[in-house]
Amino acid sequence: MHDILILKKLNFMLVFRHFCNSMDLEIKKSSIANAGKGLFAKAIFKRGDRVIEYTGDIITWAECKKRNEKLDGVGAYYFYVSARKCVDAQNCLDSLARYANDASGIVRIPGIKNNARFEVIKGKPYIIASRTIKPGDEIFVGYGKEYWDAMRENGFDPTHKKKVNKPTEEFLEHHLVPKREAKH
Repeated sequence: MHDILILKKLNFMLVFRHFCNSMDLEIKKSSIANAGKGLFAKAIFKRGDRVIEYTGDIITWAECKKRNEKLDGVGAYYFYVSARKCVDAQNCLDSLARYANDASGIVRIPGIKNNARFEVIKGKPYIIASRTIKPGDEIFVGYGKEYWDAMRENGFDPTHKKKVNKPTEEFLEHHLVPKREAKH
């Protein structure tokens, strides 16, 4: 019985920590054209602070590939930790970290730079402030060159001016390049 109480208390603490962290963040329209929503700070984050954990379904890389096939090659919310552990935030709209955009992606706006980075800590992916982020600032984090190369290969057009063709079978694997692979 004592063990169950400890587990319940631990679970409450984890939920409470996530809730408190979420209170420091909000989702609004991104300042990057055609990017959709963005993640914004409501509190100050100093360099090195954990902004938020990247949460979602914990699955394998093989499962990511299976899920992507069902999405016609549009899955873009996978975070690769290892072949045995990936985080899929595709269907987790309450996973606030999924709304962080990349200022150094295909569309770039002069004066806007990434102010955070992905980092895996004890097997969990986080967004970490790489410089001071003030309340009202949009949080930008680099997805990595491989991610954007795969998006280009698969016909991604951020301007929505030309028709995007459904990727061919040969490109599906490349489209699944994770947002960020862990460095060991």
